[in-house]
Amino acid sequence: MKPRVAHRQTDALTLVDVLVIIVVLAVLAVLVLSALPRKHEYNWRKYVACVNNLKQVGLSFRIWEGDHNDKYPMQLSVTNGGTMELVAAGNVVATFQVMSNELATPKCVLCPRDTNRDNATNFTTDFNNSRISYFVGVDADENYPQKFLSGDANFEIGGAAVKSGLLEFSTNAPIGWTAARHQFAGNISLSDGSVQSLYNTNLASQLQQTGLATNRLAIP
Repeated sequence: MKPRVAHRQTDALTLVDVLVIIVVLAVLAVLVLSALPRKHEYNWRKYVACVNNLKQVGLSFRIWEGDHNDKYPMQLSVTNGGTMELVAAGNVVATFQVMSNELATPKCVLCPRDTNRDNATNFTTDFNNSRISYFVGVDADENYPQKFLSGDANFEIGGAAVKSGLLEFSTNAPIGWTAARHQFAGNISLSDGSVQSLYNTNLASQLQQTGLATNRLAIP
């Protein structure tokens, strides 16, 4: 008995089909891989821009205090051109306004990763908390270089985001940054004008170095 011969085509892929699939997959891989570095580079540029902003803020504080008997605005009363009474009540705006000449542009006080705020056009008509990303350290003092001068203000304590105004907390409080801006990390300008980039894991150790039992920060 002769075997039956099937005339139906098989479902196997041809060499051409295989080559087409390989080419398509290769193109997709190139597109995906090329996009990843660009996103990383974009985030890194924004992070570095925030650090540079705070360096400019720290320098502005130093220049200002050099013209005011080595005192930061927070250490001088309003009658003497400072912001002591205002910042102690949680007013952030006034401190940056008195340093407007040193800062030159309000863009310096806005973190590039702060998507909830927009740049102010000047230090008067549209300059308010919604245009500021950085806190002001109420107790900052040039003689104590590790005290907090300014920095990213998107803090949370015990998992609850802090509100605008005067923030008072003990050095051992469970404080950290939210996921916004730098993903549970942030940048701090110290009283000596230097800038520290910190994760939540080492923020507590930096607070210990301030020498303060209670920290006071004016939050925008």
